[in-house]
Amino acid sequence: MLSQRTIETVVGCFLLIAIAAFIILAFKVSGLTSFFKADGYSITADFDDIGQLKIRAPVKMGGVSIGEVSQIILDPKTYRAEVTLRINAVDANIPDDSSASILTAGLLGDNYIAITPMYSQTYLKQGSQITETHSAMILEKLIGQFLFKIGNMGNEQSNQSNQSNEEAKPQ
Repeated sequence: MLSQRTIETVVGCFLLIAIAAFIILAFKVSGLTSFFKADGYSITADFDDIGQLKIRAPVKMGGVSIGEVSQIILDPKTYRAEVTLRINAVDANIPDDSSASILTAGLLGDNYIAITPMYSQTYLKQGSQITETHSAMILEKLIGQFLFKIGNMGNEQSNQSNQSNEEAKPQ
């Protein structure tokens, strides 16, 4: 029969292994660590405006996550945001004439990059660049443009009514 001390040692070891497994699982699921990076390659894309895009934002193609944003820097020559994308090796066949867009998950959700594949038979590889990009739509800019157009429509209508009133006045 096993002694009480041996049973306690086995149970203690089991608990330590379980706690370590939960910690590893938490890091892997959260994506906050680089210990478990999948094999893949890096490509770049330049954008005029990246909005609220962040490092570790997903890269999706057809709604399926195929990688993540690994780096964002400002190009000192063109003053455009250069975004480095880490693509998983299993998703290696992305045509080199594909386009990249920054989209928002929902109305006020996080930004992500969506790659739209085209029809080329040659594929992106390590160090390639996506040349066709579409910048993020900034909600504040859209609201400002809408309000500006409404304001101009009101001014045009008042100018037209003033002109018609002046034409209607007897000389």
